[in-house]
Amino acid sequence: MPNAKLPPILVVDDNHDNAEIIRQYLQNRGYPITVAHGGDEALALFETVRPADVLLDVMMPGRDGWEVCRIMKQHPTLGRSVRVIMVTALDEWQDKREALQIGADDYVEKPFDLPTLAATVQRNLAMQRAMAS
Repeated sequence: MPNAKLPPILVVDDNHDNAEIIRQYLQNRGYPITVAHGGDEALALFETVRPADVLLDVMMPGRDGWEVCRIMKQHPTLGRSVRVIMVTALDEWQDKREALQIGADDYVEKPFDLPTLAATVQRNLAMQRAMAS
């Protein structure tokens, strides 16, 4: 099904340059992308966008990525199906463990390379489809 419509992705990063680079790269691959530059904005968009994947920065002012991930995963209807991929410069083993403990599905370290990020998105979408069927 090469013409299948790709599911929406929410990119959350307070760094506008990072968010824009990710948005352009994934949009060029056919993904509908919505960008939020903070945790509250991401949570506000979550219900309207209903993303399949969320690419979520951890270090943000206000609500950080840990809190946003926790809230998204607890959502009564969308929490079970959404895949949250933490995108962060935190690369300690403890950070990865915390990400998984709060419900994140995957983890990409900054600085990331875009093909790796795209492969991570594709892998998580495939896992989401497998869980849904």
